[in-house]
Amino acid sequence: MSQAILNQILDQLPDLEKSELQHLSQEIQGYLSDRETVTKRAAFHQALVESGLVRKIKKPAFAQKTDKQLIPIQGEPASQSIIEERR
Repeated sequence: MSQAILNQILDQLPDLEKSELQHLSQEIQGYLSDRETVTKRAAFHQALVESGLVRKIKKPAFAQKTDKQLIPIQGEPASQSIIEERR
């Protein structure tokens, strides 16, 4: 963050209401704890790689890989048919 932006934020603090200051404080604390968690996780992953327990740390996939379409069927549910056939 540039010093100018930081100074603007600091200059606006006296104009904020108590509830706004509390909200700002909560947001900052959340951001700091998220950063700390990410740093700890990265150090843990690095230690796993260096110790030889894992070769590569895969990033989780957040996007859905495929769009699943429901298949319309007539009659009783397919699960019910399977249960009856197994009896």
